[in-house]
Order: sequence, then structure tokens, then C-alpha cells
Amino acid sequence: MGVMGKAPDTLAVMTMRPIRLLGDAVLRSPADPVTSFDAELRALVTDLLDTLLGAPGRAGVAAPQIGVSARVFVYDADGQVGHVVNPELEVSEELQDGDEGCLSIPGLYFPTPRAMHATVRGFDQHGEPLTVQGSGFLARALQHETDHLDGKLYIDTLRGDTRRQALREIRAAAWARR
Repeated sequence: MGVMGKAPDTLAVMTMRPIRLLGDAVLRSPADPVTSFDAELRALVTDLLDTLLGAPGRAGVAAPQIGVSARVFVYDADGQVGHVVNPELEVSEELQDGDEGCLSIPGLYFPTPRAMHATVRGFDQHGEPLTVQGSGFLARALQHETDHLDGKLYIDTLRGDTRRQALREIRAAAWARR
């Protein structure tokens, strides 16, 4: 018997994929729509969830962040965990303020305005339609991850002094000088 009474062949193996950092071209290119809801897509969703679970305190991971140009993201925010394939985003006019960070821009957080409410319509990994609605933190995560699929990063939304500060801190970051 394996760990906790499980047979060795039933042990789950986590596959954490390396996160691509700002400067990688895949982060700035719109992701390709998913056309096949197959085992390869299900493996991608599993890898994304494993990567997210291995990055504590994070709200989501999009496929481009692990080097895959596919319109897929996973999220873990406000007690909800899930994934969306080929999302279409709708947002409210009401805004929220709050600090935002990104696994692709590690260790830096900046006040980023976002819509207070967001709805994403898309599909699950089996091709079944789904809708995810959220307010506050979940809405922020849905917007952030959908932006990744469009080749945008949260720093692109920053303006004025906040943007200048962000760019200075990014240039000074050890990971940016690789």
C-alpha cells in the first residue's frame, strides 16, 4: 500500500509547470481558441490547476503563463475553484480598487482598477457551456486571467505615477535582469 492506504498506481502526481515571466513573447500574444475538447485539453487543465495549487496565495493561472497558446485559465478565488475554456468576458461599470499581482511579474503588487462585477461565459474541459459570475476578488481574477488570454498584463491598465512606479520596480527586479 502507498501513502494513506492508496495503492501506488493510484497516487496522484502533480505537474507544476514553470511560469513564464514578463518579457516572454507568449505573454504578449493573443491565445488561440480551443477547438478540440480532448485528452490533451484535459491534461492542460490539470497542469494549470496543479501549477495554481503549487503557487499559494494566487488567484489564477492562464495557459500562456505556462507557455501554451490556448484560451484556457483556471481560478481559485472567494472559495470557488474552476476553469474556463474560450471565455467571453462581460464587466459592470461599477469599479473596485485594490492591489493586484501576477505570477508572471513576481513579487510586485500595484493598485489596479477593475470592474466590481464580472461574468465569464465559455466551456468546461468537456465542451459543456458554463457561466461564472463574481464580484470583488473573483471578478478581479476573472478579468486578470481573461486579459492574459488577450496578450495583456495587469500593468498595461496602470496609469500615471502608478505606472511609472511599476515600470521602475520591474526594471529593478532581479528576475527582470536575467
